[in-house]
Amino acid sequence: MIVAIDIGLKRIGVAIGYENGVVMPQNAILRKNRNQAATAVDAVLSEFGANKLVVGVPLGGSSEGEMRRRVEHFVGLLEFGGEVCYIDESFSSVEAGEFGVANHKKKDGKLDSLAAMVILKRYLGVL
Repeated sequence: MIVAIDIGLKRIGVAIGYENGVVMPQNAILRKNRNQAATAVDAVLSEFGANKLVVGVPLGGSSEGEMRRRVEHFVGLLEFGGEVCYIDESFSSVEAGEFGVANHKKKDGKLDSLAAMVILKRYLGVL
């Protein structure tokens, strides 16, 4: 089982998938602070028996180095012993918005988890 996350300052989008290309968005994690968020991500990884974590990281742009450092720091807080893969998340939220999610402007996390789904599909090469 593979879990993908799209790390944001307020929410963390979550998707699960299989090597065969089947990918499903899950409920997003509302982020109160990084320790609470890391505990919640660990719970998801455990719940689904993940052996791989795919993490979106923004590539390009003037803040790439800072954002990558923040993402890697967050991943370092996790108690995950499986493989961690980083993949470009550029425009994943824009692509996720094209799925026509009703009220996707609401801050309920649906768009964030659809972005995680896009990231995972990119990783698996099915998008």
